[in-house]
Amino acid sequence: MKINWTDNALQDLKEIKAYISRDSDVYATRFIEKLIAGVDPLSTFPEMGREVPEAQNELIRELIYRPYRIIYQIKKNYIDIITVVNSYRDLNNQSLQKWEIG
Repeated sequence: MKINWTDNALQDLKEIKAYISRDSDVYATRFIEKLIAGVDPLSTFPEMGREVPEAQNELIRELIYRPYRIIYQIKKNYIDIITVVNSYRDLNNQSLQKWEIG
């Protein structure tokens, strides 16, 4: 199954990298590379992540990569990585969840 990083998720990665880069460019690059590599198993095991409780949709799942939630949606022939958010963020307080956009 193909993995598609949405524009929104790619923007999230840029912001995370910029934040970590304040302390170390090298660590920021390594962190983002490992985070991206962490989703590779989804191409074979798309349901390996847990369902996102806030979404109430079995096709919207997440992987946790310290301390980020990588939220994705299983489609027929591919997986959309929707967003990457800090796990401390309360997604219930969002007026419009990112999986409802589009």
